[in-house]
Amino acid sequence: MVTHARPAGPPRLTAEEFGVLYRDLCSRTAWAAGGRGALAALTSGRVLAASREVRTGRTVTLAAPVDTVPGPDNPEPAEHRMYRQPGEDTSSGLHFARDSFAMNVHGDAESHIDALCHVIYDGTLHGGVPSSSVTAGGATRLSVETARDGIVGRGVLLDIPRLRGVPWLEPGDHVTADDLAAAETAQNLRVAEGDLLFVRVGHRRRRAELGPWDVAHERAGLHPYALEFLADRRVAVLGGDGNNDTAPSSTEGVDFPVHVLAIHAMGLHLLDYLQFEYLAPVCEAEGRWTFLCVIAPLRLPDATGSPVNPIAVL
Repeated sequence: MVTHARPAGPPRLTAEEFGVLYRDLCSRTAWAAGGRGALAALTSGRVLAASREVRTGRTVTLAAPVDTVPGPDNPEPAEHRMYRQPGEDTSSGLHFARDSFAMNVHGDAESHIDALCHVIYDGTLHGGVPSSSVTAGGATRLSVETARDGIVGRGVLLDIPRLRGVPWLEPGDHVTADDLAAAETAQNLRVAEGDLLFVRVGHRRRRAELGPWDVAHERAGLHPYALEFLADRRVAVLGGDGNNDTAPSSTEGVDFPVHVLAIHAMGLHLLDYLQFEYLAPVCEAEGRWTFLCVIAPLRLPDATGSPVNPIAVL
C-alpha cells in the first residue's frame, strides 16, 4: 500500500466561483443534456465490452443492509412490518408469511439512487426542465423510471483511503481531482467514457467500527472541483459509500454542491451510502478494480429515487 500524506485542504468556493464551475461543467457535458442524462454514454457497445470484465463469475453486493434501527444518522429508519398476528395459528393448512417496508429513500443510511429530478436548482431540473414537473403526485419528468431498463456497464472502484494509507477519511475531509488521478495510477487503471465510477471514502467502515454519527453535519465526500475529473472522463454514473457531498459544505450558499453539479449540471445518476467493504478486499485479492456492474432500481414511475442493490460481477 502506498502511503500519502493528507493534502492541504482544498479551497472553499465562493458563490461566484461555484457559478463559474457550474456553467463550465454544463458546457463540458452538453452531450448529456437529454432525458437520460449521462446514461447516454452507456451505448450497447460499451455494455458488451463491460461484459468481458467477467472472469471468475464472483458476485458482490455494493449495498448495505436496510437499517430499521434509529440512530444519529438515521432518525427515520425503514419500517418493517410483519402481517402475522400474535397468537395466529399456523400449525396446519396453507399460510403465507407476509410483510411490508416503508422507508425514506433519500436518508443518510440506506443505499439508494438519486434520479435526475432529485435536484431543483434555480427553478429547474437537469437540462432546463421546469421544476413544476415535480408535483404532489410525483415527478412527471426525469424520474427514476429513466433507468427502468437497468444500468449496466464497467464499474470502477477508486479507493481513496487505500491511496492515503488510512482506514477511512475523517468527516469533513475532501476527495480531490488529484486524489482520483493518483488512485488511478496506484490501482493501475484509467477511468473511461461510460464507466460507472465508485469512490470509496471508508464511511461504512468508520460507521461499523466507531458507531453512527450525525452525518448531516460531518461527513467525507468529494470536493466540487473533483467533478472536473468526471467531466473529462465522461463517466455515466457516480456512486459513493457516503453522501458524495462533504459536510460542512465547501461552497458558500450551497449545501450540496456535488449533488447540484453531478445531477443538475452533468446529468449523472448518483448512488449514495453504498457499501464497498465487501468489494474492496475482493478487488485487492484479484489485483483489479474494474468489474461488470448491474444496477436495477425499482420500477417507481414517478419517484425521485429508489432503494438499490448494485451487483459487481468479477
